Amino acid sequence: MIESAFPIVEVPDMEAALRFYRDGLGATVTYRYPPEGEPLFATLQAGSSQVGLGLADGSTAGEGAGILLWFYVDDVDAVTASLAEAGFLVVEEPTDSDWGERVSLVTDPFGTRVRLGQPIAPPPDEE
Repeated sequence: MIESAFPIVEVPDMEAALRFYRDGLGATVTYRYPPEGEPLFATLQAGSSQVGLGLADGSTAGEGAGILLWFYVDDVDAVTASLAEAGFLVVEEPTDSDWGERVSLVTDPFGTRVRLGQPIAPPPDEE
């Protein structure tokens, strides 16, 4: 039985990946190997979840890799705009979904699709 899952995104450029996941999305690096110099691997804390970044020559992550990462953020519009201003590709602008979340779709520097989501507050009861 699976106890937990720990996704690792294989990337060809660790610094570019860190600019997106750490600087753009606000994840915190909690572990890096090696501890000094250029990292080959990093663990990032993203809210209550963790994701790994692993340096891999010829990695297959990115556009067409069949992976989608989903991050819940506190403000989809602000995070999407900030990523766009930093030069990252916005595939779908923020919009309200039928299932009650505000979502957008961006890509990391290598084309990995990243969905940003935020619950939509229900309207106050009218009496």
